[in-house]
Amino acid sequence: MNRKKTIPEPISQLHRQLEEYRRTRPRRAKLPDSLWDAAAELARQHGVYAVAQPLRLDYMGLKKRLGEAANRRPDKFKPVFVELIAPPPATREECLIEFESLAGSKMRIQWKAAAAPDWACLLRAWREAER
Repeated sequence: MNRKKTIPEPISQLHRQLEEYRRTRPRRAKLPDSLWDAAAELARQHGVYAVAQPLRLDYMGLKKRLGEAANRRPDKFKPVFVELIAPPPATREECLIEFESLAGSKMRIQWKAAAAPDWACLLRAWREAER
């Protein structure tokens, strides 16, 4: 009983492309990556042997390419631009301090910092300066 397997059409199409390439190049010329990638994609769908045998490709070479293709991210999934948005800076409290002495002199301090100043210490220093 003679069983002849039918080759799926996508493999046949790649077979025709390979034969055309082989006719126009010297023997043992390196196949372009585009043909290897197409063969690896077909091997993912149909199996390594089912693709390597009719296309006359090196089984181990195709298997290696299939593994490499699985580890690579397709270009359509590679990020083109990534924007990193930093959290807004901590809001700084604004503090306004006003002192007025019995003599009528005034001091006003506008403070923009995360921590408020020691008001009692400021008032003591100002009073000592007025004496």
